[in-house]
Amino acid sequence: MSERKPPTNSIALVIFDVDGVLVDSEVISNRVMVRELGAMGHVFDESETARAFTGLSVPDIKARIEAQIGRPLPDDFAERLWRADRDAFAAELKPVAGVAEALRRIPIAKCVASSGSLEKIRNSLSLTGLLEAFDGCLFSAHGVPRGKPAPDLFLFAARHLGVEAAACVVVEDSVPGVLGAKAAAMHVLGFAGASHAGPGYAEDLRAAGADQVFADMEELPALLGCATASG
Repeated sequence: MSERKPPTNSIALVIFDVDGVLVDSEVISNRVMVRELGAMGHVFDESETARAFTGLSVPDIKARIEAQIGRPLPDDFAERLWRADRDAFAAELKPVAGVAEALRRIPIAKCVASSGSLEKIRNSLSLTGLLEAFDGCLFSAHGVPRGKPAPDLFLFAARHLGVEAAACVVVEDSVPGVLGAKAAAMHVLGFAGASHAGPGYAEDLRAAGADQVFADMEELPALLGCATASG
């Protein structure tokens, strides 16, 4: 499938996912989740959970796990997972390589649209020094009726900022995120450069509908038509 470039002369808003796009967190979160599930007596394989749950909100992940095991998880599952994530992030979380410089070189309006809670979004961006790049424009799937792969979150962010969907470019690393952005009729750049992106990952993003796929954040400004904005 040929890749379609974004209409760089009409981009008014770049919407970033957080986990796996801005911060290299997916491997950490997946390891923590498998460990926490194991402590509850549920054995899951890390590679299988990564493929099944990357890009989804915790409520959606919880519902899928419950359907798989045939009984409910504890009511405090989300809180337990967040506490464990927070501790692991404080010790290990790093920004995706090159993303801080890429953000600096993109003069277009930017926001975040993540499946995580606003508390998690702020924590991740604060730990990695990226929070100020978004000037408070943070949107969580916890604030819309349906998370990714539905388009609700992307459309909510665009409406809140007064931008038409056609003028938005989404940067996503997950299949649910790509599907949601395409359902919102937005252009999507699939990022396959974080630690969890193994063999075949780029092909999965293309198959989901990503207009272009890239693996190096240094390429992002040029993909958005901002290659000369490095000064």
